[in-house]
Amino acid sequence: MESASLHRIIRYQPGNTLLTEELMLIGEEPLSIRVENAPYAVVMRTPGDERFLAAGFSLAEGLVDGVDDFATLGYCEQMDPNVIAVALTPRRRQMVADLLERRGYISQTSCGICGKEMLRDLTQKMAPSKDNTRIDLKELLDRINDDRLLDHQSLYRKTSSAHGAILFSSDLEMTALGEDVGRHNALDKAIGRALLENTLSSVSIAALSSRISYELVQKAARAGIPIIVSMSRPTALAVDLSRRMNLTLACIAKNGDLLILCGEERLVR
Repeated sequence: MESASLHRIIRYQPGNTLLTEELMLIGEEPLSIRVENAPYAVVMRTPGDERFLAAGFSLAEGLVDGVDDFATLGYCEQMDPNVIAVALTPRRRQMVADLLERRGYISQTSCGICGKEMLRDLTQKMAPSKDNTRIDLKELLDRINDDRLLDHQSLYRKTSSAHGAILFSSDLEMTALGEDVGRHNALDKAIGRALLENTLSSVSIAALSSRISYELVQKAARAGIPIIVSMSRPTALAVDLSRRMNLTLACIAKNGDLLILCGEERLVR
């Protein structure tokens, strides 16, 4: 399995010019996430960092609250790279027994789910943030502009097709990076890396290459990240959920301005 591979293509240029060339394309394959020896979810992802992806996914779904809730986390016994196995500690397994009984559960990884019942179910898994972090507006904007996601995205530079997520501490130091064909997976990978490397508690900011949907807000809230900044505008539901969860939500405008949608008290001049 490769995260990117070369493919022969034909390029059409105005004037009816046809050129044959090779193009690097991003990989996409299904990953089966098994929890306690039973199928739990299947996600489409870019191969690589499967343990980080599964760790971030488990945190977002409420299966774990911290790294100590994992008993084991790795590939299945057959070492199939498209199957990752999650085992919980006995104590955690008992705490999330209701989730484990919901076999065949469809993961919230697609866009467009906006029913009131789903939103109510979603917010029951989270608590409003009590984080009082304060970030200097100018320093934040300078840091994001200086450390653009693309500068850190080696896969994007090869394929022009990968989403990215960078996690920053309150002093604006980069903590983790995730990159994937799926924007949800990119954030799960970044959060999962921080979770497994025991640096998640120091994360204050998630900077995303994609637009922000409610699923991404959910993942940030579950991870305890109070500030989300994106390179594209969020959805209305994402802003609503951010307000419910007392998060700060902002995006970069085309002219370089920072548009703050909610939680402006954390961003100071």
